[in-house]
Amino acid sequence: MSSALIVRGVTVLDGKGGRSSSPRDVLIEEGRITAVRPRISPAEDVREIDGTRRFLLPGFIDAHVHLRLPGTPINPATSLHEPPTLRLYRATKNMRATLRAGVTYVRDLGGIDYGAKMAVDYGEILGPRIVPALQAIGPTGGHTDYRTLGGFAQDRDTPGLSISPLADGPTEAVLRTRELHRAGAGVIKVMGTGGVWSPRDSPEHDGFSPEELSAIVKEATNRGLPVASHAQGINGIKNSIRAGVTSIEHGYSIDDEAIELMRSGGVWLVPTLLTGMTPPTGADVPDYARAKKVRLQQSLRNNISRAIEAGVKIAMGTDSGVVPHGRNLLELAHLVECGMTPMQAIVAGTSHAAELLGIDETVGSVEVGKDADLVITDVDPEHDVKALSDPRRIKIVMQRGRVVHAN
Repeated sequence: MSSALIVRGVTVLDGKGGRSSSPRDVLIEEGRITAVRPRISPAEDVREIDGTRRFLLPGFIDAHVHLRLPGTPINPATSLHEPPTLRLYRATKNMRATLRAGVTYVRDLGGIDYGAKMAVDYGEILGPRIVPALQAIGPTGGHTDYRTLGGFAQDRDTPGLSISPLADGPTEAVLRTRELHRAGAGVIKVMGTGGVWSPRDSPEHDGFSPEELSAIVKEATNRGLPVASHAQGINGIKNSIRAGVTSIEHGYSIDDEAIELMRSGGVWLVPTLLTGMTPPTGADVPDYARAKKVRLQQSLRNNISRAIEAGVKIAMGTDSGVVPHGRNLLELAHLVECGMTPMQAIVAGTSHAAELLGIDETVGSVEVGKDADLVITDVDPEHDVKALSDPRRIKIVMQRGRVVHAN
């Protein structure tokens, strides 16, 4: 039987800000989009999907996830008793939930190993395609250092990847970058500041020094890799921008100077509002994490809104893993709350995210020649973008023309 497929009579939102004025037929052959026209003649052995009163978009791209994390508040002490492989097996459930939510590609910024990427690419398991960081790296006592006060041994290794998450000084930082490149990382994730969940630092603390950050960026650039910086406090945000990172992750304390630096330098912001705006509740939330989160939440909405208004480049990312998997598209509604139009939010989650990940030649928009990573929904996203966050409203998900979820 032919692998060709036609989606009939669907309204197309192309992921680049365009919307079809009338229904379109979309032809998919050999996993790629080969035609988008008002009418495509039927052909023998070509399957058809009725898209009447439905909406077709590119598969969404989440630029900041942690597939191996559970999606619930994390107390680092409890994870000491779990072998790394257990978390990898759990990740397969998280990957399915992410795909069913309409996310067909992700950038995993620490935790998932290269085998998971291969398993999706080979069709062994269902999940979004992955650009992996493999392991985030930071300084001793920083946001990658989850050792307890008593100094218990840390889970330093991703399964199949014996690379320490800790580096001190430019020499070690360059070594970790080279090790991650060798192991297959598609992006280098660094700690520009402290964070909420790490026990011995805070978002206001610097992470890597300017010298360490510059050394990492120089080495990563030499090897063709972008650098994503976890940066919440303002000094670390500016250190990261000045070092030449590709993207600022979170950016909650961004100020006008940092906004201008990002605009002039073409640096991306991945604001992860889904985790940023989630209240720090639950018995498993350590007191130190709760206090830090409350402090950040006092100003993050206004700060991110100013960055959006100023025209900083935005890509959608959620930090799913720290918050529940499978509700990724709620990030779109949060972006709208911070000043984007629904269409701008959709672009942030499709073509702009693809551009950040360096995959925009193959995915991120509904265009002839692109991979048929597509989502069909019964929601008009321009009228009710928040409804997209309900996986029940995602009716069909395709990867490279293959229907991987139908609801």
